[in-house]
Amino acid sequence: MPPLIEFNHVTYRHPGSNPSTPPALNNISIQIEQGEWVAIVGANGSGKTTFARHCNALLLPTQGQVSIDGKNTAQTTHLPQIRARIGMVFQNPEDQIVATLIEEDTAFGPENLAIPPAEIRERVQTALATVKMDGKRDRPPHLLSAGQKQRVALAGVLAMQPECVIFDESTAMLDPRGRLDVLAEMQSLHERGITVLFITHFMEEAARADRVIVLNSGELVFDGTPRDLSRPA
Repeated sequence: MPPLIEFNHVTYRHPGSNPSTPPALNNISIQIEQGEWVAIVGANGSGKTTFARHCNALLLPTQGQVSIDGKNTAQTTHLPQIRARIGMVFQNPEDQIVATLIEEDTAFGPENLAIPPAEIRERVQTALATVKMDGKRDRPPHLLSAGQKQRVALAGVLAMQPECVIFDESTAMLDPRGRLDVLAEMQSLHERGITVLFITHFMEEAARADRVIVLNSGELVFDGTPRDLSRPA
């Protein structure tokens, strides 16, 4: 059985970048299995978001190959299935909230998959209950707090019933309480067998994961447990 996510000698250069500029990702090879909880850390510009966006084919390698459950992300016929299986919650939830009511926004993804209306209603109910927003389903998202908007963004992803959820610095704009709420959601997803990848600048958050990936200037410099990362060299 292939790994859920596999990078095979992946290098990525931003379109139009100077050939003498170091690539955003440089010869990355790594595997992530179903059900893992992985933190991705590194300084600004280290390639964390670029790495994450390769996991659901928002970006494609300049060289090498990314496979999702054995399917090459460069093959366009695989894209709908890949993006349904690998969901992403962005740093700013307003970047992915598209509807005027919470319930409508949560239904947006499943509707685009042409799922029957009865199943969509069930998915929306389950997703909003999971993030504790079912009591606000008729509210406009712009009236919510930042933490509540992040929950709505996550509900929209969960309604797609993905096998993996990627959190791209999703706690960065939140207060301490909001950060703890999002981390609790990650824990809950992990306990349900969903693969969780999250980008963070907070090492105390990374310590909650089973595995930590460290990127530096586009290169993979560490892949191991939080305990191993914290040990003196």
